[in-house]
Amino acid sequence: MTAVQYIVEGGHRLHGSIRPSGNKNAALPIVAASLLSSKPVRLTNVPRIRDLETLVELLRSVGASAEWTERNTLDISAPELKPDGLDPALCVRIRASILLAAPLLARCGRVTLPAPGGDVIGRRRLDTHFLAMTQLGVGVTDDGAYQMTVDRIVGADVFLDEPSVTGTENALILAAAAEGTTILRNAASEPHVQDLAHFLVALGSRIEGIGTNTITVYGGRPLGETSVTHEIGPDHIEVGSFIGLAAVTHSELRVVDAGVEHLRSTLMGFERLGIRCRIEGRDLIVPGDQELAIHKDFGGHIPKLEDQPWPAFPADTMSIAIVAATQCDGVILIHEKMFESRLFFVDRLIGMGANIVLCDPHRCIVSGPSALRGSTMESPDIRAGMAMLLAALCARGQSTINNVTQIERGYERIDERLNALGAHVTRVGDRRPSGCL
Repeated sequence: MTAVQYIVEGGHRLHGSIRPSGNKNAALPIVAASLLSSKPVRLTNVPRIRDLETLVELLRSVGASAEWTERNTLDISAPELKPDGLDPALCVRIRASILLAAPLLARCGRVTLPAPGGDVIGRRRLDTHFLAMTQLGVGVTDDGAYQMTVDRIVGADVFLDEPSVTGTENALILAAAAEGTTILRNAASEPHVQDLAHFLVALGSRIEGIGTNTITVYGGRPLGETSVTHEIGPDHIEVGSFIGLAAVTHSELRVVDAGVEHLRSTLMGFERLGIRCRIEGRDLIVPGDQELAIHKDFGGHIPKLEDQPWPAFPADTMSIAIVAATQCDGVILIHEKMFESRLFFVDRLIGMGANIVLCDPHRCIVSGPSALRGSTMESPDIRAGMAMLLAALCARGQSTINNVTQIERGYERIDERLNALGAHVTRVGDRRPSGCL
């Protein structure tokens, strides 16, 4: 396979409207949770990205039928499953492969789970998954692959040792299939966790506390007795990317059906950089001519932008915020609390002319505005890759971004969608898989 690149000509203002894709981080657990049902499940607004294609292949490997009936509509049917069919080569491509553990345990009582993969942004522990599962009756051993078995899934009062998103999702799926009541405390509450909970309700589960850090699941109810259709909500991380895109290119953009109810912390974080948006119904407008001046804290102190678990500023938007800060007047401290390797892409921005001091693996100081120049870069992960694409779009001259399959794991046809706004992005290398990306 030929390596895929984006050749980006920077310095062009954009204009028009763009619609966010379905939430990748909601679609992945919901596709996995579809295996709870032996009846047909139809999912709409599913993003056609590499991570979803890999998960679809994994569903087929355990005996499910999964077919794209329209571009963003996925039909899943799983009357029978084989829990030992997971392909290690597929599992290592995506972290979301671990989300198949709970539905396969619920349906089959056992599963052999090869080690999952995902972005290299620091250590991403699995302990929270296993600690929650064992409290619900699951036995786990590790002999190169994770061997899990369960005789009876029994509800329990579970305190998660960290508000892990995928850990919460696995526990939530397992609790929906449990006998008795499960209380998940210190649970993650991101929009994608909420979307999964609503899908489980559609399957027949009864869940209280959706959107909070304490979720109560009343088990023992039949799941998936009839066919279900569920629409994936908009991706708030992609919306954050478009806010940053509009700001760094000094463009006015309308983000259509932006899921504005989930954007409070995102908008507050960008306002700290001097980037303001307005809401019109279901749409978000980013004005084109803004001052882009970082707001100092009271007393004239250097402000700080930090990520935390939901509902605080999302960790997946931090890379975008760093690029946006390079184009804003002033100084800000960026504190990436959640992943110790996520900031290591800033050396590429420094090479483009950004004024950034990397203090340690979790903190950097950004001073702007900086006139960025085109460069050749490597995309290390989904979010940093998208951030570097934004940097290339506002830079003078031409940039080449290598390894853009990382970007395409999380952003559907992003080059085509940006070009429709007036960007100049040329994709070179292998063809997109037929009917897929």
